[in-house]
Amino acid sequence: MAGFPFLPLLLVALYASLAHAAPWPLHARHATHRVRQIGRGLEVKAFHPKSTFQTFGKGIDQPIPEGFANSLTPPAINDSAVTFMQAQLGVDAAHVGYRAGLSDGSRKFAYVKQVHDGVPFANAVANMAWKDGKVVAFGSSFVDINSISKIADSNPTLDVNSVIPTTEAALDGRFNDQPPTLEYLVNEDGSVALTHVFQIRNETAGTWFEAYVCAHTGQLLSVTDFVAHASYTVLPIQKQTFPAGQETLTDPQDLFASPFGWHSNGTDNTTETTGNNVAAFVGGRVSAETSAGLNFNVKYDDTKDPTAASNIQAATNNAFYIANTVHDFTYRYGFTEKTFNFQDSNFGKGGKEGDRVVVSVQDASGLNNANFATPPDGQSGVCRMFIWDFTDPRRDGSLENDIIVHEMTHGVTSRMTGGGTGRCLQTTEAGGMGEGWSDAMANWVSQKSAQVEDFVVGQYVTNKPAAGIRSHPYSTDPEVNPLRYSSVAQLNEVHNIGEVWANMLHNVYAVLVAERGFSTTALTNPDTTEGNVVFMHLFLDALLLQPCNPTFVDARDAWIQADENRYNGANKCTLFKAFASRGLGLNAGPDFVDNADVPAGC
Repeated sequence: MAGFPFLPLLLVALYASLAHAAPWPLHARHATHRVRQIGRGLEVKAFHPKSTFQTFGKGIDQPIPEGFANSLTPPAINDSAVTFMQAQLGVDAAHVGYRAGLSDGSRKFAYVKQVHDGVPFANAVANMAWKDGKVVAFGSSFVDINSISKIADSNPTLDVNSVIPTTEAALDGRFNDQPPTLEYLVNEDGSVALTHVFQIRNETAGTWFEAYVCAHTGQLLSVTDFVAHASYTVLPIQKQTFPAGQETLTDPQDLFASPFGWHSNGTDNTTETTGNNVAAFVGGRVSAETSAGLNFNVKYDDTKDPTAASNIQAATNNAFYIANTVHDFTYRYGFTEKTFNFQDSNFGKGGKEGDRVVVSVQDASGLNNANFATPPDGQSGVCRMFIWDFTDPRRDGSLENDIIVHEMTHGVTSRMTGGGTGRCLQTTEAGGMGEGWSDAMANWVSQKSAQVEDFVVGQYVTNKPAAGIRSHPYSTDPEVNPLRYSSVAQLNEVHNIGEVWANMLHNVYAVLVAERGFSTTALTNPDTTEGNVVFMHLFLDALLLQPCNPTFVDARDAWIQADENRYNGANKCTLFKAFASRGLGLNAGPDFVDNADVPAGC
C-alpha cells in the first residue's frame, strides 16, 4: 500500500507531456509507442523515436576515418562507425557513442548511441552493417539536437538512491543491484529528459523492468519490459507435442555449439539439469541424473497431474533438452558469443558471459502461459513455463515443444536486434513481430519434409488440435489463414500482430522450400542450400541488420539485404513475391495498406 500515493503523480508525469502532442496515426503509434498496464493500476506509455532504415544492396563506400588514409592497418569498427555517422547524419564525433560491435568474416556490425554533454541517449540509437568493407545497411533513431524544444541539464539534481524506493513501489518489485546508468531519454513532445536507468524485478510475479526515472524530478518516464509473454516432454525437438511420443536420445548435444557438452563449462561439471547454457528446475530444485553417466531417463505420464514426482522430473529434463537444443542450432546459424547469446562461459570468443538461460518449469507465478525475460548481454535470460488447466488432468507447457521454442526465440530476437541490449523490440509493432518470430521458429523446427504443413500453436495444452491458441493455423492458403499486412490496422495487441508476421514468414518459408528443397539435417548443418537452411540463415542475419524497434517494412528490407549479403541476392524475387502475396510488397508504406508490387525483373 505504501506505493499508492506515488501513482497519481506518476500518471500525471507520464501524460503531461502528451497533452499538447498532435494525434498519432495508428501506424506511427505502433512504430514508436507501447502502452503497458503495470502492477496496481499503473499505465505507462513508452515512446521511442522513429527509426529510419536503409539497405544498400552491394554496398556503398564510406569516408575513410581520420588517420587511416595512408595506413596499412584497417580502421577499427568503432572508428568506421563514428566516421560513417558523421557523414550520414552530419553529427559531430562527440555526439556519437560506440556501444558494441562484432566482426564475422567479411561482415561487420556496429551499434552506437547518440551522446550529449557526455551522456548517452537511451532511445536515440543507430546500427550499421558492412560487407567486404562497404556499408550495406544503416538504421537510426538519432534526433536533431538543434530542433529539440528542451534538453535537461546533464548534472542530476537527485541521487539515484533517492528515487529507487518509490520506483520499486510503483513497479511492485525490487532493485536488483545491477549498476544504474545516467542516460538521456527523448520524450514524445520533443523534449529530452535526464534519467536514472536501473532494473526493478519481482521474481515471484515474474516481472522485470528497466525504469527510466527523471534525475531532476523523480518522475517515472518510461520502462523497458524484459519479459516477453506467450499465450502456449524428452520429445525430440522436431516433435511438437507429447502425443507424438517420447524417445530416448543419446548424446543430442552439438559439440560445435557446446564444446564441453550440456553439463560443463569446461571447468565445472554437473550431473543435474544445469550447465553452461541452461539451468532448469522446478521450485528451485534441479533434476538429477537417474543413473551414472548423465542419464536422465524418466517418462512423463500425462494421465497424471504434472505435479506427480516423476512428471516433475521428466518435464524438467525436457525443458533442459529443448532449451539447450535451441541454443545449439541457433549457434550454428549465428547466435554466438559475439552476437550476444546466453552462456556462463564464452570460452574467450567474445561477448559478456555469466548469463545462461534459467528455466523455471511449472512456475508458480501463473497458469496457461509462458514467458521469457531478456535483460542485456551478461545477465541471465529467464524462461518461465507454466501448467495449463484447460484439461483434466492438467497439462504441462514444458511437454509442448513449440511453447519452449517460442520462448527461447524471444531471447534470440531481443538480443540480436539492437546489439544485445534487450531494449529494441519495445514498440507495439516491433513487440508484435517478436511474437511472430517466436511462432515462426517453432514452426521451422516442426516441419519434417518438403511438404509444408499448416502449423497450429498450443494445440496440446489446450486440447484443440485444429485451433490451438492463435486465431488461425499458419498456412499458405488464404482460406485457412486470411491475415495480411492490412490486418495490422485493426490490431493493437502484440500476439495478434505477431500472427500476421508469423504467417508471412510461413509463406516465405514455403516458397523457399518449394524452390530449393528441404534438408533433413538443417538443425546441425547450416552449410547447404536447401530452402529451410536458407530461411534460417536469413532469419538470424536479418536480426543483426534491422534497426532498433523495426517495422514490418524494415524487417522485410532486412531480409532482402540479408539475402544480398549471404546469397548475392539469389532469392530476392522469391522473397519479395512471398511478402507481396500477403500485402507487404515493394511499395508498402507504414500505414498498413496492402501492396502487391515487386521489383522490376521479378
